[in-house]
Amino acid sequence: MKDVASAAGVALKTVSRVVNGEPGVHPATAERVRAAIDALGYSRNESARMLRRGRTATVGLVIEDIADPFYSGLGRAVEQVAIDHGCLLLSGSSGEDPARERELVRTFCARRVDGLIVVPAGDDHSYLRPELDAGTPAVFVDRPPGPGIDVDTVLCDNAGGAERAVGHLLSYGHRRIAFLGDSPSIFTAAERLAGYRRALGGLFDERLVVMRPPGLGGVRADLERLLGGEAPPTAVFTGNGRLTVATLRALAGRRLALVGFDDFELADLLSPGVTVVAQDPAGLGRVATERLFSRLRGDRGPAQHMQLPVRLIPRGSGELPPE
Repeated sequence: MKDVASAAGVALKTVSRVVNGEPGVHPATAERVRAAIDALGYSRNESARMLRRGRTATVGLVIEDIADPFYSGLGRAVEQVAIDHGCLLLSGSSGEDPARERELVRTFCARRVDGLIVVPAGDDHSYLRPELDAGTPAVFVDRPPGPGIDVDTVLCDNAGGAERAVGHLLSYGHRRIAFLGDSPSIFTAAERLAGYRRALGGLFDERLVVMRPPGLGGVRADLERLLGGEAPPTAVFTGNGRLTVATLRALAGRRLALVGFDDFELADLLSPGVTVVAQDPAGLGRVATERLFSRLRGDRGPAQHMQLPVRLIPRGSGELPPE
């Protein structure tokens, strides 16, 4: 900047005013300064400028798995909102490992991110307390934080969506409805199980419930056991998109009513199309990130706990009658 001032024959403060777009500089002088900037190839050190203001213009995002279409959609929305606010997004995948989640959060904080958006893998977030006390805002999305941490949270209506899915199958005459869910320790899986159970009421049969990490081999074995029993299910409700896809592969064309939680690519092109309860991962990401920037702008109000709606999309698989 000193070189620019010397080349333009002006004071250092004048260069600063031109660079920062401040008023009070004669147009001819400002043009001379800009010409000197172009000639010298000067560029402003944004990192130093933001650090002087106590900001780094970066946001940290921790998700489960960037390869999962749900989380890639969520992450892309977070990134776009960050870009709109002039910030860079740093992101990493926890792989459902609480230790990895803590490592990522601590790494982002060591790099002085302005705020955090977290899809939690564990249920103990006491490690975040020093950062929160120091003024680093955090927003939890898709799942809430563990006990003792009260921060902004953006969820979807997991239990209500599951209840709606099972109610849809019940309306088509199904009474034996299996549930294939993710690990019960995961908040969304437990909520969807609760909705499934509530919809069935007295028809609930725990022998029709299987909860484990998604995988084709496990789903195939579970379906063979369920369908080979004395009172097999006539329908199945799958608890996330990966389980839905694994179920379709395991059925290999076998006719069985199906409703899945989460939409997925090409679901409408199968025959029959796959009926789903669709949440809005991009909406979750946008709302969470806008909430974070509201905090960064000075909002000191109590933590907000938001729940976004889901919608049932009938496409054919959930409308098959019992056989």
